Amino acid sequence: MCYNAEQLELASLKYAVKHGFAEPEALTRFYERVVNSAHYWASGFNHPSLLIINDSGIAWYEWGLIPHWCKDISLARDIQNKTLNAVGETVFEKPSFKKSILSQRCLLPVSGFYEWREFNKQKYPYHIHLKSDEVFCLGCIYDTWVDKNTGEVITTFAILTTPANPLMEKIHNLKKRMPLIIPQDQMKNWVDPELPIEDIKELLKPYDEADMEAYTISKTVNNTRNNRNVPESLERVEYPELTPL
Repeated sequence: MCYNAEQLELASLKYAVKHGFAEPEALTRFYERVVNSAHYWASGFNHPSLLIINDSGIAWYEWGLIPHWCKDISLARDIQNKTLNAVGETVFEKPSFKKSILSQRCLLPVSGFYEWREFNKQKYPYHIHLKSDEVFCLGCIYDTWVDKNTGEVITTFAILTTPANPLMEKIHNLKKRMPLIIPQDQMKNWVDPELPIEDIKELLKPYDEADMEAYTISKTVNNTRNNRNVPESLERVEYPELTPL
């Protein structure tokens, strides 16, 4: 999965302030960094630092969770390539995630995400977003790892996934998964480290497709050698051969 927000970090920062996760002064304090690191396309395999929200406020975390128990940087980076996402149905059992899901949950504000639909043995990229076009939050977990050799502290996150809702079943039609989207009225609950397990499990469910929509974009994003972090990645492209969703 890849994610976007037009000037992702700036949109995230404004969202955090609007919903009471950060003080208005943060807009000024973080402005230079967010403008210089704006994303239209963020790929987890590049492990970008993205602006997240947790119970302490806002921070930049690397995408790809490094568990606190990793022994060295080599193991840490190897595991990070495998922990971009965490499957909601097994997150309480997996060694890399079971500590974080209990008390280290965070939010990733985005304006949309990208996924691919297979049709007649070809892959068509889609941009998926809310019908309101508002920024929304993906449910994530995080952890902090300390390199015992250098003392470097690395804070990282993984995005939770759920079974696809009916819309995402048609788009992500091979694996039929989707990112966990946290409703606005549950955001403060999600980041609460004291939230009971049963309440956490209740939030691990597909988002209502009635509030979502999607459109196809250029196949140029299929090629990882292309620069996809450009506004053009958001532009609608029609494919006459495709059957409607």
